[in-house]
Amino acid sequence: MLTQLNLPEYQFRMESSKAGITIWDEFRKKHIVCTPEEWVRQNFLKYLVEEKAFPSGLIALEKAIKVNKRLKRFDALVHNKEGQPILLIEFKAPEVEITEKTFHQIAAYNSQLQVKYLIMSNGLQHFACQVDENGIQFFEEIPNYTDLDA
Repeated sequence: MLTQLNLPEYQFRMESSKAGITIWDEFRKKHIVCTPEEWVRQNFLKYLVEEKAFPSGLIALEKAIKVNKRLKRFDALVHNKEGQPILLIEFKAPEVEITEKTFHQIAAYNSQLQVKYLIMSNGLQHFACQVDENGIQFFEEIPNYTDLDA
């Protein structure tokens, strides 16, 4: 049973396979096992594209980066129209609370990526902020793509 999220309801192509229930990933163009975190990712990305006007072609998923000499994978990275990364997203399963530890994780990834905006979501709670020389400013709601100073 998939958790009801604090997002609009969307339709997805789901299938049953040996690995379990899979969900069609529009970004990676393949079926992905629908773990609780993947359920959050797919719903949140659909929300960004459908409700917040994020261009789907400018969103990259699950790419490797080096953090403190260790290989890590970010969950999603949004680029501007010039191809520069501007927003990093960290997803957690609904039962995983967004805590300071989550913020430290995304901040470590951002030490390499140097983007201006961060989003963290477990599908129930969503946090978006801007990071610059003045510190961190949290948004009251998830910004539209056009509102990002890209």
